[in-house]
Formats: sequence, structure tokens, C-alpha cells
Amino acid sequence: MILTEHEKAEVEANRQRYEHHKALGQQQAPKALPPPTPRDGAPIAEDAIIHRETVPGGWYWVTKLARGEALRIVNASGTACVSLQAWNAHDPSERLNHADTIKVQWAASLRKGRVILSDMGRALLSIVQDTSGAHDTMVGGSNAATNAARYGAKNFRNTRDNFVLAAGKLGLDRRDLHPCVSLFAPVNVDAQGRFEWHGERRTKGDFVDLRAELDLLVALSNCPHPLDPSPTYAPGDVEIIRYQAPEPAADDLCRTVSLEAKRAFENNAFYLASGVAGRA
Repeated sequence: MILTEHEKAEVEANRQRYEHHKALGQQQAPKALPPPTPRDGAPIAEDAIIHRETVPGGWYWVTKLARGEALRIVNASGTACVSLQAWNAHDPSERLNHADTIKVQWAASLRKGRVILSDMGRALLSIVQDTSGAHDTMVGGSNAATNAARYGAKNFRNTRDNFVLAAGKLGLDRRDLHPCVSLFAPVNVDAQGRFEWHGERRTKGDFVDLRAELDLLVALSNCPHPLDPSPTYAPGDVEIIRYQAPEPAADDLCRTVSLEAKRAFENNAFYLASGVAGRA
């Protein structure tokens, strides 16, 4: 599309307004985020491990995750994509909000040092380790229609239907489902605003560690991403390790990386101090 000079001026003016509001929102330069975790780094102490499980390609998994526990999600096959939904265990009307996760942190990319926010402005999960940064917050998971378009009229499992089943396992229903974020989904946006898939950024052995900042209900779906160009439905296994995370230090990166992150954890502190989180 060729823009007129007037349209180009409007685009530039909008860009300048965005940068101005971004600067006002952050009020200070956020800390620099660290490089990805080495794939052979960040070992988990055996006595910290609570549970291990393998989730086969195409299947889903649910758990209740206590505040201070963490999940290590390992792309054991190199071909998996794991979509995530999460709810406050004491009040499931509070849930993961992918839009606020993006706009509050002024970044669509999830990587080590970022947090995943709820629709109440609180931190649900902190990304404390991450080997790739190849994750998607914008496209969402697969459904029957995207599967049919990619693989033909075959009854392959998809993320939407998996989440419906997962919600039932957690005592929830379809009304509780919300837009997900997808791990090991290397989606970028090009200069024209089009989604691109960069499969070379997804590697066997990649992992992400998510630390729970509130008591949570968590659902994971291991189905191919809608933009994965492979014509073959062949999602690989993922390994899940639930463990007791170390107590966050005073300078914990996720809690101090920006004013927005600090504000989310202040909201958590007020909520936890109210005692509401301890009442089912």
C-alpha cells in the first residue's frame, strides 16, 4: 500500500504520540532485560521438585499452583507449542489478561524478566527463566476451523477444545475461557503489520520457568500454533516440572524491572494483605 504525504504525516504523528505516552507511562528507563537463559543453565534442585509429567502432543494438562511454586515447561521435542490460561484460584473471575500484559509493559514479547498480568492489574506469573523469547501474545491458539484449514477434514485435537475440557476439570466452564498466550510460538510482526513465523527460533530443549505470584488454576494445551506452516499435524511432547521456587530477592528482576511491574506487585501486596486470597 502506497501512502500519501498526508497519510505519512499522520502515521509519524501517531508514532510520536505513542512514544510520548510510553515515556509518561514508564516515567523512567526500565532495567535492561537479560539475555536468554542457556539451555544447560538454571538447574532445579531435586529436593525442590514437587511433580514431573509429560504432556503428549495434542493433549492438555491442568494444575493448581500455589504462590511461590513454579512450572518449568520444556519443549522436549522441539516441535511443541504450549498455550496457557490461568485464573486466581480463590476468585476465578480474575484471569490472565493478554492485552494488559502487552500494553502495561509496552511490549508484545514475553521473555525472561517479564510478568503475565491479570485483568485486575496484578501479577499472576513471573517469567524467571527463558531460553528463547519465542512466544506469542497476539494470535491465540488453534481451533477446529484453523485445524481444518491447515490439515484438512480430520479430527485433530485443538487448543480451544482442549481448554473447554481443561476448564471442566478445574470446576470452570466455557464462560471462564479467555484469550491465551502461547509459548514456543516464534511469531513476529513485520513492518507492514503482518504476522510472520520464524521456526528457526524454536529449538529442542527450550524451556520457560513461570513462577506463581498468586495461588492459581492453570491450564496448558499442547497443540500446533495456527501459524505453524508445517502441513503435518505432529506436535511433540512437552515435559512439565512443578517445583518450589527460591524466595524472590529484594532486587528480583521481574518485580523491579519497571515502574509498571512494581505497581503490579504492589497491587498483589494489597490484595494479599487484605486476607481475601486466603479465603476460598
